[in-house]
Amino acid sequence: MSETPRTPVTPGTPRTPDSSAPRLPERRKNRAPLIVGGALAAAAGLVAATLVVVNLSDASSSEAAADGAEPTVVRIGVSDESLPYWAILQEKAADENITIETVNFTDYLQPNPALADDQVDLNAFQHLRFLAQHRVDTGDDLVPIASTIIVPLGLYSERWESVDEIPEGGEIAIPNDPSNQARALFVLEAAGLVTLTGDEFAPTPADIDTEASRVSVITVDAAQTALSLPSVDGSIINNNFAKDADIDPNSAIFADDPSSAGAQPYINLIVARADEADDPVFERVAELYHDPEVLDSVVESSEGTAVVVEGFSVEDLRDLLAEIETEITAEG
Repeated sequence: MSETPRTPVTPGTPRTPDSSAPRLPERRKNRAPLIVGGALAAAAGLVAATLVVVNLSDASSSEAAADGAEPTVVRIGVSDESLPYWAILQEKAADENITIETVNFTDYLQPNPALADDQVDLNAFQHLRFLAQHRVDTGDDLVPIASTIIVPLGLYSERWESVDEIPEGGEIAIPNDPSNQARALFVLEAAGLVTLTGDEFAPTPADIDTEASRVSVITVDAAQTALSLPSVDGSIINNNFAKDADIDPNSAIFADDPSSAGAQPYINLIVARADEADDPVFERVAELYHDPEVLDSVVESSEGTAVVVEGFSVEDLRDLLAEIETEITAEG
């Protein structure tokens, strides 16, 4: 795969490999609720978690390999082990005496407990909002060590070719986990299909003004959103589940905007246990993920919909995480 020229970016700038992607808004020090309605797709790529176990070595592992040293093992939980960029990362890691093994989980609720329980060393499947919710719910001290991408969250339909065709009283399936459910509702609000009242940060279906809305919603496990598509007027499907169901992510009839003011909570992450977050091997893993060839493959695997996020320091990400947690806690 040819390497695309890349130019430096400043904090808050996502980009595709050709550097033509929209700019993510600059960080706001004091901002209104972090989750707002958007207009193009970008989900955490975060829905159902495939656990990929990755073995990785230290930064000087090329020399270590020459000396016959055993590779350092780093286990990574992911949601998309079959995608080709993991193989590219494996190859680059092998050049540094790093061995990558993959094992799959198909439930978003598994990778964080696996990380907290030392079954894996890192994970790379979730966005900031999802991690914040998990930390509030469980008290697990898991922290980001790097940003990765923003992935589209789209509204798909087998019955209708545009949002305007969806009839009054139509039914839309959305994910039932709190962070993706709230985001799905904001997508429907931005599409003009529902009117939300009450909770401005993390709405639930109870916050839908049914009299003022065109559609109703049903909540299903995120992994079931694609399977529900034939029986509903539309379904909000995370990008990895769309791919698993052979749905072109570019066929979404509506999606949220990764360059909108509300995009930052959906920055995807590489996450570690807090007491090992400064491990130099883990830092090297994050650097290898941001190798141009790996990122080219990440974007290609998303059919060009993923937006690479660079320029956010670890401190920036942890500050954002703390802000989101504060708002989740305030919501009760």
